[in-house]
Amino acid sequence: MYGTPHIVSDVMTHTVASVGRWASFKDMMGMMQDRRVSALPVLEGEGRVIGVVSEADLLPTEELRDSPEKGYALLRPAEVAKAGALTAGELMSSPAITVQANATLAEAARIMAHEKVKRLPVVDEAGLLQGVISRADLLKVFLRKDEDIAEEVRREIVAYLFPPPASSIHVDVHDGVATLTGRVRDTSLVPVAARLVRAVEGVVDVEFDLTHGKGPREAQGHSVRSSRAP
Repeated sequence: MYGTPHIVSDVMTHTVASVGRWASFKDMMGMMQDRRVSALPVLEGEGRVIGVVSEADLLPTEELRDSPEKGYALLRPAEVAKAGALTAGELMSSPAITVQANATLAEAARIMAHEKVKRLPVVDEAGLLQGVISRADLLKVFLRKDEDIAEEVRREIVAYLFPPPASSIHVDVHDGVATLTGRVRDTSLVPVAARLVRAVEGVVDVEFDLTHGKGPREAQGHSVRSSRAP
């Protein structure tokens, strides 16, 4: 595999607001407000994640506070059960949906999308809390400098697929869009290059302007031009 995908531990938040099983409703509300987070991992023992309490778990109690009779009519059975809960252990969603620190960002994104959650506790092999990763953390890769992206494309992809002197390719990246221009000997590798370049963290799109030829004197051969990756 060309390149090294960024993993969860590269972008996760290491300092995490968390609570124990017996944390009170008021304590959880206060912590979410003070730390400006929408969910709290619930820990047991030496830090093993046993569940997560989110704002959605706390809402049923809030909905019933002003109008109990009307509130009960609007809640689903599972929400009614949580409406009278007072501790993290009673309110939490369990088992917790987690991700390991060595998972790729793509894996974390798939879990979030499938489970419809905004953040994931990050755990080690023993289930102990290591950090938390959010949707915003996943987008950090797109803040990479263009030149850093270009250097990775040159070093990890172009150097292997299109080595000189048979091929000569220039890589330029602007606002995350990678453009490969020059001469290639084997145009059948262009779709492969497209997939690999798009997999580089921070790449938004890939464009090609390549000429087929074995050497500088053969630059009049047919060209492979595309405003988008194949």
